[in-house]
Amino acid sequence: MKKALITGITGQDGSYLAELLLEKGYEVYGTWRRKSKVDYGNIEHIKDEVKLIYADMTDLTSLVNAMRISQADEVYNLAAQSFVAVSWDNPTATADINAIGVTNMLEAIRIVKPEARFYQASTSEMFGLVQEIPQKETTPFYPRSPYGVAKLYGHWITKNYRESTGMYACSGILFNHESERRGKEFVTRKITDAAVRISMGLQDCLELGNMDSKRDWGHSKDYVYAMWLMLQQDEPDDYVIATNETRTVREFVEIAFSHLDIKIRWQGEGVNEVGINESNGKTIVKVNPVFFRPAEVDILLGDPSKAEKKLGWTRQISFSELVRRMIENDKEIIRKEMMSK
Repeated sequence: MKKALITGITGQDGSYLAELLLEKGYEVYGTWRRKSKVDYGNIEHIKDEVKLIYADMTDLTSLVNAMRISQADEVYNLAAQSFVAVSWDNPTATADINAIGVTNMLEAIRIVKPEARFYQASTSEMFGLVQEIPQKETTPFYPRSPYGVAKLYGHWITKNYRESTGMYACSGILFNHESERRGKEFVTRKITDAAVRISMGLQDCLELGNMDSKRDWGHSKDYVYAMWLMLQQDEPDDYVIATNETRTVREFVEIAFSHLDIKIRWQGEGVNEVGINESNGKTIVKVNPVFFRPAEVDILLGDPSKAEKKLGWTRQISFSELVRRMIENDKEIIRKEMMSK
């Protein structure tokens, strides 16, 4: 039986990856941080099937301990300060976790079990001010946030350990991937949650930032499968995981509301743009400049052809289906909230 260690196991990707590995017969370990109140997050339903170890990405000793306990054959580093906006408020903490934390994990593996295979969760935010469209593994990086900069360090330190120590270490440059388990601080979940509440008369309006930002959105469940595939290859390498489709935030909003039979008519432009419910004339979407980034990432579009060719990976869940699943999940959550009152 293979053993796997997942940092950030209680998050969106960590939970889907844990499910996948359990299905494949792995013994699954995960790291989590000690809190005053126990919170299993997205693994509540499988908490008895995984083994949890207290550890912190900023503490090498705890990661060495996690490796000694798990004796993991595969390590998936998904722990991160993952919210771009927060990285501007806490740039040094973001660097400690997303950059130095990767080095700590690599060192823990090197000390305890250097033959273990390592996956680093890199991100399309490293491309930032994009130098070519679409972005692929050879595209130059130009991060536009403390989050992107910290992730770029993690990406390059992974490559350096691979080339300098011979460790099996690879990075997945994952473009935006969402799911029903996404936190409400992220724009996609903010949209679906608000759309459902507006449709039920529980909320009047949804406020967003740059409606013209373009992203390449896929489903987390598809993307964690790509992570696993990367660690099953004969040689380690880095791969872009994306859909090769780009959508604006505005399009995401339109599709979310369309799944609730609400059609939006847009008026104005820029910070004056509003979305109006065609059936009753009410303004249900507004642009609020407070949600604009200090340095915008205007377009992200990934070319997954290398992963498709070498890994045999293809995405299974379409963009519209992704949004539909998120809407249906939020409907159920909000119904339960209302029933419990």
